[in-house]
Amino acid sequence: MKVSLEGRVALVTGGGRGIGRSIAIALAEAGADVAVNYRRDEEAVNETVAEITKLGRKAKAYSASVENFEEDQKMVADVLKDFGSIGILVNNAGIASRGQTVADTDPLELERVLKVHAMAPHFMSKLVIPHMRKEERGDIIIISSVATLSHSANGGPYNMGKAAAEALALTLAKEERKFGIRTNIVAPGLTATDMGSRLAAARAGKKGMDIHELDANMPFGHVCGPDEVAAAVVYLVSDANPYANGQKINIDGGGPM
Repeated sequence: MKVSLEGRVALVTGGGRGIGRSIAIALAEAGADVAVNYRRDEEAVNETVAEITKLGRKAKAYSASVENFEEDQKMVADVLKDFGSIGILVNNAGIASRGQTVADTDPLELERVLKVHAMAPHFMSKLVIPHMRKEERGDIIIISSVATLSHSANGGPYNMGKAAAEALALTLAKEERKFGIRTNIVAPGLTATDMGSRLAAARAGKKGMDIHELDANMPFGHVCGPDEVAAAVVYLVSDANPYANGQKINIDGGGPM
């Protein structure tokens, strides 16, 4: 089934690089115009915008630290001014925690990770929903992680942030369905991005390791690609998904080998 997002506008946070970039481009390939949020890598976001415009879709970059409510307010207002509507919100922006035990975690690290992963999606949803309710259909996606399945040691801030984000998604799924808004969760495992590469290298104790050294021991013979995460997002926000709401799709090949 070929999906079409023609006539819809998407806002993707953290859309300049990695998974967010793949999501933004995949949405454009399906026909959406895309507002791309970024924090500081202007060169990368400009490349993403250029890729989208090559597809014949409208795209523009917006700088904002999503954990800052005032910056979010300005960004959403600017997107609405430039695009006229927001029918798809992908809360993708994220940061890694430093791999410390709870006893050794800096409180400032905990605060920042929780702000980015939990408070920012709340802020963004709060700001976008009043406008999304006016659309024929609205979709909110939370990009979470399979970390919420295992809650592994030395990842307290990240585990907490992603669990809180999932709680937000499940709450919104019940609150907003009467307005035609579906809220769903996409949860990748280890993914071949810059962040994924740093994580894999840290776990293996091999600085500068190529993440694809792990391919042979991964499901289906390769580390998950960001395009494979993006495919789930496109499905969930399209007419191919008329009824799934409050659901979570784990993109991890079925778990560790």
